[in-house]
Amino acid sequence: MKHLRPFSPSPSSPLTPRLNVTAPTQLLWAIIGLILTIGGTLLEAFIASPMSLWGQGAPAYSLGVSCQIAAVLLVSCLGGKNAAVISQVAYLLLGLSSWFNVFTHGGGLDYVHRPSFGYLLGFVPGAWVCGWLAFWLPMRLEYMALSGLAGLLTIHLTGIGYLFTANYFHWAGQVSVLQAIVTYSLNPLAGQLAIVCAVAVLAFGLRRLMFY
Repeated sequence: MKHLRPFSPSPSSPLTPRLNVTAPTQLLWAIIGLILTIGGTLLEAFIASPMSLWGQGAPAYSLGVSCQIAAVLLVSCLGGKNAAVISQVAYLLLGLSSWFNVFTHGGGLDYVHRPSFGYLLGFVPGAWVCGWLAFWLPMRLEYMALSGLAGLLTIHLTGIGYLFTANYFHWAGQVSVLQAIVTYSLNPLAGQLAIVCAVAVLAFGLRRLMFY
């Protein structure tokens, strides 16, 4: 009788990333990701017109969102899924503590009762999905954009799932789920899609410069 060996993915397995980031590099990107996410929470995203880029005085236009999601997706594309997940878990733990008001409207354990908290929770699986795809797919601009879109979709699905769960158990007060979806998913979506495009270009350029 032949002895059966436990399954382990081969280097050519669909589950295995095409490129692995070393542990020290992952730790560095996790720290960078945490800092960028905190800073991005306080920074509004703008898009500049071609005229303003040439110094003609044309105004820049607000995208109506912060750079928070940009930080999540960028560290995912540059540091991989492990670094991105660590950075976002650390961000959530800091925000839920009583000492650091790093969320958009402060922080603390009471933040779990806010309808928007599910989208913050979505940063963790969204970072994992984006980081895994960014290092599993070939390093091309369109695949960087696809990774970012997948991460963004995961964030929104997690947020919407949290809304329905919170509404069912009544731990977020009397909230209209449909209105909350419009507020937190549909209204900022256009600006977030623009952010995904910008992150894809930036991540692609930086990955080329860093030779991985």
